[in-house]
Amino acid sequence: MDFITNFILKNPPVLLGLIAMIGLILQRKSISEIVKGSLSAAFGMVTLTAGVNMLVGTIAPINSAVQSQLGVEVTEGLSDVTFTAEYGGTVGLAMFVGLIIHLLIARFTPVKTIFLTGHMLWWFPFVIVAGGVEAGMTGTSLIFFGAILSALYWSFMPWIMRKYVWDVIGDDSFLIGHPTGILSLISGFVAKRVGNKSKSTEDLKIPEGLSFFREISITGALVMFIMNIVVGIIAPALVPEGGNLVMFSIDAGLSFGAGLLIMLYGVRLLINQIVPAFQGIAEKVVPGAKPAFDVPILFNYRPNAVIIGFIVGMITSTIVVVLANSFNVFGVLLVPLVITSFFELGGAAVIGEGQGGLRGSIIGTITASVVMVGLVGLSAAFLNTTIQGWILIFGGNDLSLWGIIAKLIGSLFGGF
Repeated sequence: MDFITNFILKNPPVLLGLIAMIGLILQRKSISEIVKGSLSAAFGMVTLTAGVNMLVGTIAPINSAVQSQLGVEVTEGLSDVTFTAEYGGTVGLAMFVGLIIHLLIARFTPVKTIFLTGHMLWWFPFVIVAGGVEAGMTGTSLIFFGAILSALYWSFMPWIMRKYVWDVIGDDSFLIGHPTGILSLISGFVAKRVGNKSKSTEDLKIPEGLSFFREISITGALVMFIMNIVVGIIAPALVPEGGNLVMFSIDAGLSFGAGLLIMLYGVRLLINQIVPAFQGIAEKVVPGAKPAFDVPILFNYRPNAVIIGFIVGMITSTIVVVLANSFNVFGVLLVPLVITSFFELGGAAVIGEGQGGLRGSIIGTITASVVMVGLVGLSAAFLNTTIQGWILIFGGNDLSLWGIIAKLIGSLFGGF
């Protein structure tokens, strides 16, 4: 079980490569097709992950500089080290049991979701277990509590989102399994009522001399360059000692643009291989099942909406963060949510575009941005003795929402 948990379930390229291999075997493909399809799926995930890591690596210094300027100390990296050291085993067991429950739901209920976003198979039980600990839960009850809530999330959130996702991609070939869920649902709901689908973000009329703005990598690089210049003026700690702000910003913009290109290539490679291979599993093991992928899969369908969502989300959420801190709304000092603004709000903007075009994308993202800040503030207050530092950086999304839900429900079983 430890081997499966640590070396397969937490290793997305291997996991998706194995899934592709199983799917192709079930379809009785030739050895050549099985090898090619399995490795290509794994390569696609490696490429996608490399692109995402480049994006996060470009965004992270902005977070750190703002935190330093505000005098806020938050946990660095992708986990709260102290919490993981004490409860990592509990999280791993909750993940393993939760996956069994998740697959049973897919097999025996009308909710046909197979959640394939590898790292989120760890982070949801991580947050839910933290909520249970905050509520006073321990032992076996904490493991099953984390497993059940995680399985319910993995199964139901992608399924609830499915029609919004299918409106964007134009078919029903896959779902989205990512913490953008609640923000995308809000964005899509609002966009459908206030938007205008006849005017798309992808049909923006740009003068011939500015046609390069149609390339998401170029637009993203320019946005990141400007953002670094602005943040560097406000928070000089952004630039390493002896460095130059302009050159630092240029390098950041180039890295961000390249990261987008790499990520989108990985997305295309993964979709081309994993979706056809997954049909074998859906036909033989879980009839009618749909794979739920990471949110960057959507970015390839509405690239302009992603950049619009990032810009609108950053501006809106930063204003709300400043107001919340000024009036001490949550009793916790918040920092701008740069990572969540790109990935989760990027997804929300794409969903909003699918429901209401350009106008829907903008208004939907603005609404989701306000909710994002509310979620991160509440979850930071609810998880103040476990993973508060982590949630301040990576929250404001389904992770925050499920952390809040976990503490509220766990309080009914505290002490068991």
